[in-house]
Amino acid sequence: MTAADETARLHQLTLAQAGELIGSGQLSPVEYVEALIGRADAVDSQVQAYVTRTFETARSGAREAAAEIAAGRYRGVLHGIPFALKDCVNTAGILTTGHSRVLQDNVPVGDAAVTARLREAGALLMGKLALHEFAHGGPSFDAPWPPPRNPWNLTRVTGGSSSGSAAAIAAGMVPASIGTDTGGSIRVPASRCGITGLMPTTGLVGRSGVIPHSHTFDRIGPMARTAEDCAILLQAIAGHDPADPSSVARDVPDYRGALTGDLRGLRIGVLRHNWEEEVRTGADERRAMEEALGVLADLGATLEDCQIRLMRSYGDIKTIIAETEVFNVHQHELITRPVDFGSDILARMLPAVLFTANDLIRAGREHQRAITEMAPLYARFDAFITICAGEAPAFSAHDPLGFWKQANHYTAANVTGQPVLALPNGFGPGGLPLGMQILGRPFGEATVLRIGHAYQLATGWHRQHPQLADNAVAPSVEEPGLTPVTPAEANAVLRKACRAAAGRAGLVLGERMFEQLVEGAPYALAMAERMPRDHLYAEAPANVFSLRSR
Repeated sequence: MTAADETARLHQLTLAQAGELIGSGQLSPVEYVEALIGRADAVDSQVQAYVTRTFETARSGAREAAAEIAAGRYRGVLHGIPFALKDCVNTAGILTTGHSRVLQDNVPVGDAAVTARLREAGALLMGKLALHEFAHGGPSFDAPWPPPRNPWNLTRVTGGSSSGSAAAIAAGMVPASIGTDTGGSIRVPASRCGITGLMPTTGLVGRSGVIPHSHTFDRIGPMARTAEDCAILLQAIAGHDPADPSSVARDVPDYRGALTGDLRGLRIGVLRHNWEEEVRTGADERRAMEEALGVLADLGATLEDCQIRLMRSYGDIKTIIAETEVFNVHQHELITRPVDFGSDILARMLPAVLFTANDLIRAGREHQRAITEMAPLYARFDAFITICAGEAPAFSAHDPLGFWKQANHYTAANVTGQPVLALPNGFGPGGLPLGMQILGRPFGEATVLRIGHAYQLATGWHRQHPQLADNAVAPSVEEPGLTPVTPAEANAVLRKACRAAAGRAGLVLGERMFEQLVEGAPYALAMAERMPRDHLYAEAPANVFSLRSR
């Protein structure tokens, strides 16, 4: 193999492989950064993952890292490793936009907690990556930056909302990123782009300095090629964050040390009803799941079917709470500059004005029920397995109202607070990645990473890479259409209720925005109506916290 061939292969290294080569002196951080800059220059015009590049800063940092390592001041496996961040994670002095016109000139004065921890570990920031607007609405073509393309098929979506993070890793532009997950936003793009992503337990990774979506459900987690890479990243970013009220003070285990490759003695619950009863899945997805379960059994795990509540129930809880919260986060701008939001995020946020305080409290009480009822399952099982979302669809297939219409396999773990690892387990008939999820007990990250790592040692799905031609032109795509405007003769009572709710929230909506509110209203009201009303006196909402000694 020539030196040129070897350099060309650097973009396919896992984080762990690159860290070993840098730590042993076989690879210079300078050489590695230059290879990844070259890769981005060659393919990002097609993939469209970067919002802001910090390549010169990365070059400077690589030279410093190389000098430190040569002087014997090696900080560990992340020293000299390039990474990028979802562009809702603050970076001091560097544009942080949330992929929205609302914050297109926002330059934070300080780093987010996760940014600071990665810098302290010696990692090198390559730039900020695209996302669905404010980690919520999208893929959108009316934002200042285009939506990323799926490197496996440039006419397909990446999944969201950590879209640029998954695309950049799959395309070989960076070995690692940090994403956020409120209802699947790490796991959906990880699955659809054929990489690995971990949503940690609520409170394990500090959220200070990250633009919020839902204070109740937001999580911060690693995205990379493998479970081992995610373990390395989690080791660096986990731990108490004094500036995050939801952060939990507890000892951080040795995540990489837990990767034994041996699953003997582990009991895994299979949530088969998710993909056999609740949604329509293709034969390839079902076959990939059965083959993956067979691999886990061969590795020594004991598998048994089990059941949790229906996906729609988790979706109702999460949506009522999270949409109320995200509306509150952006209410000032929705009042003063609504035209600066994209159409898709408006279709999600505006119907939240119909949720009442009573709806929010009932959803919070049901949230606590959903958490509590998992205890018997945690006693029976060490982890759980379910499916991801299938092959990535075309951009034109996106339905802005799909958020309100369809429950999914991801939201349950956001509600219960569990950690979840998403990883590839095959390819569909269109040649695009398929994936599965490994859910754990709260703070059971070591176990889910152990299962994922053992599975990846026994299989090769994560070792496959999309083929991208250097300096090619991205193909044109058909953009998703707007949802039909509600006819003027639509239910007059509903329209009156929507106008009154918008007025109470201080909104002055143009015709199109008001029709978006009316379009989503029946789904929002149906969710509120489905929320149980039989809570006992002592059943408190899940957001009733007790103070802990730190």
